[in-house]
Amino acid sequence: MNVDLNADLGEGAADDAELLALVSSANIACGWHAGNARLMQATVSAALARGVAIGAHPSYPDRENFGRSEMRLAPADVHADLVYQIGALDALVRAAGGRLHHVKPHGALYNQAARDPALADAVVAAVRAVDPGLAVYGLAGGELLRAAERAGLRGAAEVFADRGYRADGSLVPRSQPGAHVNDVALAVARTLRMVREGVVQAVTGETVPLQAQTLCLHGDGPHALAFARAIHAALTAAGIGLRS
Repeated sequence: MNVDLNADLGEGAADDAELLALVSSANIACGWHAGNARLMQATVSAALARGVAIGAHPSYPDRENFGRSEMRLAPADVHADLVYQIGALDALVRAAGGRLHHVKPHGALYNQAARDPALADAVVAAVRAVDPGLAVYGLAGGELLRAAERAGLRGAAEVFADRGYRADGSLVPRSQPGAHVNDVALAVARTLRMVREGVVQAVTGETVPLQAQTLCLHGDGPHALAFARAIHAALTAAGIGLRS
């Protein structure tokens, strides 16, 4: 059994180098919610040196709120914004001798695309326009993965070690109780259950089925490095390989 362990990097957090030693893929911020060209370039180089698969982590134009404010943009605007961001990171990766592996939207864009088919189609169309060989990372059971399937792109069902779930399989909004998992032991137990059994317990107690192909750790979280070390160790001890 194998699973991908990914982290959102290039966002200015202090633990990026340590996280790159533990994960199998990295989602690199493209400058619109965090990061800049030099930080993108440095993170790309560090990921390539570690043999970590590189993904673009594009966002709404929302640095002030770290890309976490929902927006209502025309599909054409979303398409242009994402081609711009993905294309910029793709160029940096190619210049460093690598190849971009996947795209994972950030923050509000990610969560809205998980439930809005039209937005999901716009995101996937942008990915396809840059490179139809790229994989799309999206919330397990969400609309973004269905859009990728419709477009003939590879999808990777993503789950979260450090976030709470609702009964419908969506993430608990960050402003609500239960949004974050702050206990390392609980995060490890939830991770193993998601990977091995394909289920997670919602904050309201229901058992929610999901597919766990890639597991996310938020690189900006206060417990990111501790979680990554514990989860990496637990997966390895359970005989579960880490592969992008």
